[in-house]
Amino acid sequence: MCRNIVPLNNLEPAATDEECHDAALQFVRKISGTNAPSRVNQAVFDRAVAEIAQAARHLLDDLITSAPPKNRAAEAAKRQARSAERYEAIRVYQQEKREARIG
Repeated sequence: MCRNIVPLNNLEPAATDEECHDAALQFVRKISGTNAPSRVNQAVFDRAVAEIAQAARHLLDDLITSAPPKNRAAEAAKRQARSAERYEAIRVYQQEKREARIG
C-alpha cells in the first residue's frame, strides 16, 4: 500500500472529507502512474479522485466496529516511528555499501 495513504477507519475525531479526498488523490496518482496528469487527462483524473473519495466516505460512514476509537496523535506517532526506523535502516545500508567499496 502507498505509505502516504493512512488508515482512516475508527479514528477520534472521525476522518474528514478532506482526508478521504487526499487518500483518493494518492490512490489515483499511484494507479495512474502520474502525480500531475496532462491537460487532456485532467478531467478524467479529477473525476476519478472525486468518485473514489465519495466511495471512501461511504465506506467509512458505513463500517461498524466494536473496537474503541484510535487516538490520532498516537497513530501518527507510530507512523513516524516506523518511518524513522525505515530511513535509519536505509542510511545504515548505504553507509555499509560505501565502506565496502572503499576498503
